Amino acid sequence: MSVWVVVGGQFGSEGKGKISAIITLQEQIDICIRCGGPNSGHSFEKESGEIVLVRQLPTGFVRPQTRLLIPAGGLIDPEVLRREIESLDLDFRRVGVDRNAMVITADDRERERQLGLSERLSSTLCGVGSAVARRALRAPDVQLAADVATSVEWLKPLITDVSAEANSAVDCGKKILIEGTQGSGLSLYYSPYYPKTTSRDTNAAAFMSEVGLSPRLASEVVLVFRTFPIRVAGRQAGPLKDEITWEELQAESNSPTPLSEFTSVTRKLRRLGRFDWEQARRAIKLNRPTRLALNFADYLGFENRSVSACEELNDTARDFVLKLEAFEAPVAYIGTGPKLSDGILPFAPGAKHQKRKTFQLLEQKSASPIEAIVPLRQR
Repeated sequence: MSVWVVVGGQFGSEGKGKISAIITLQEQIDICIRCGGPNSGHSFEKESGEIVLVRQLPTGFVRPQTRLLIPAGGLIDPEVLRREIESLDLDFRRVGVDRNAMVITADDRERERQLGLSERLSSTLCGVGSAVARRALRAPDVQLAADVATSVEWLKPLITDVSAEANSAVDCGKKILIEGTQGSGLSLYYSPYYPKTTSRDTNAAAFMSEVGLSPRLASEVVLVFRTFPIRVAGRQAGPLKDEITWEELQAESNSPTPLSEFTSVTRKLRRLGRFDWEQARRAIKLNRPTRLALNFADYLGFENRSVSACEELNDTARDFVLKLEAFEAPVAYIGTGPKLSDGILPFAPGAKHQKRKTFQLLEQKSASPIEAIVPLRQR
């Protein structure tokens, strides 16, 4: 039995989706559970260059044998969910939605627009915050997934009890991965920047609660960082320490092409800042990770792009990793580009400075083929 929890250590967009997909393939995860709602997207790049973006489903869909679940603490937009299942050509029988998951309505989106949440907080206006508020107030118009499924034929067979499924899987010795949403720095409770936060807690304990698993069952907590944290567009989204421009980053990294990133849902240019070590320390205290993941090593020097071994990293990146490991958790994953194959795989737990294994690219045999990464020892 193992239960993995993947958490963002900053303000989101740390690469949780990529890390979750890699762990799912490497560890042969049986069940992946996606927390949160459709207000944030998780993505990675296929070898073909195609960007895969999911707002409702976990990125564990890359392993055809893995069951995909949305928990009771999650929120669903039925149309977004259906589009994702169909666009990824997934078998609907692989997907489960907890009967008590909250359903977002058009009224939720309109309410957020009327409240000016985009202007005040850079909200995506997906209706998540409004739905969370209605549920907390136990409003008479609340609809849970089981309620909506009575009149939505395609949703009906997806309804399940995620807590029961997850606990049964644990008791049978199966592997579970919980894919968290957004980042620790956006927590409604623990961010120092309230009200410039999201509408829920975004730390490991909260994700275990959303799923309905005891916190004692978490065997691995993977905290994901990026070398240059981001926040969404607009000063109203909240402060970002030591903010720099994308042009400055391009010059520092010696990137031959302009650098930029856009938010997954609203497609607005992200703001960029330098790594905040105090913020990292706080996220580590809140989550007590067993492993760390670091993405965007190529922003510390373009020569790091797509390298697959630690000795190939430049001095800046190696020093960065060592400084991060001083927090007493091993940096088990190092991302060197947007593709699943761009990175350096983990080493054995406890072998803090052991030479890491390199990525190997294998083809998955499935109805919708996708490139997969597994460590050499599993070939």
